Amino acid sequence: QVQLVESGGGLVQPGGSLRLSCAASGFTFSRYSMSWYRQAPGKERELVATITSAGGSTNYANSVKGRFTISRDNAKNTMYLQMDSLKPEDTAVYYCKTTWGVWGQGTQVTVSS
Repeated sequence: QVQLVESGGGLVQPGGSLRLSCAASGFTFSRYSMSWYRQAPGKERELVATITSAGGSTNYANSVKGRFTISRDNAKNTMYLQMDSLKPEDTAVYYCKTTWGVWGQGTQVTVSS
């Protein structure tokens, strides 16, 4: 069955970096656009970034533009989110999602000194 597994979250100081991974299985990964979302405590889940099937086009939320980079390796069935210059307001559970609504279990990112 379709499965998405996120990894790479953790505790990082403000200004630091993390790289999240989303390993996909059960479908032809290279055919589909993919997205990263996040949900902070007490807030609604929000779209962070999207990437087209071949990786040729990306889009970002204004709050992360210039700091986060979405990418993918279709040979490895994996999508990434490189997060630089992290801020406390980036603290959230980060999820990957297929275009038809399958979610991963999420990975916690905490930015704190």
